[in-house]
Amino acid sequence: MLRQKLALDATSHFVEVGSCTGAVTATAARDAGRVTALERKESRLDVTRQNLAANGLGENVELRHAEAPTGLPDEYDVVFLGGSRNYEAVLDHAVAAGADRIVMNVARLEVAGEAARAFRDRGLVEEIVQFQVSRGYELAGATSFDADNPVYMLVGRPGDGAGTSDETDGGGSA
Repeated sequence: MLRQKLALDATSHFVEVGSCTGAVTATAARDAGRVTALERKESRLDVTRQNLAANGLGENVELRHAEAPTGLPDEYDVVFLGGSRNYEAVLDHAVAAGADRIVMNVARLEVAGEAARAFRDRGLVEEIVQFQVSRGYELAGATSFDADNPVYMLVGRPGDGAGTSDETDGGGSA
């Protein structure tokens, strides 16, 4: 789903804010022409570097030990926020930089609500999706499920803001 929402191609300059393990960076490196990954923790940047090397990727990737928004490039097409640190300033930077798409994953409900409001306030909301995964396990000779915490994905396009509105809050599909 993330890959579909990012919609990267060989002409895309993709930026990831908070590379952590480098999983999203590696995925983007396969699809985008240029990738910039920011990570504020050096140890996580090392893991990203190792992940890229293990997958034979990295030629089109620039890793930056920096915090957003100050470490962001001046221009890019797509930005992914894997965390919520300084996300409002990152949204503002993405709009000013002329980004075509902004995708943010959020695991905490309160932050998801605040981020949805920040996307709406900037006219960015195209879609909001919630993912819920449950894993089966045996219980008394049958299958039961343990649920993982949900993840919320906010997808935005500057100047669009047409996807989610107060008119669709009545429980229809996103």
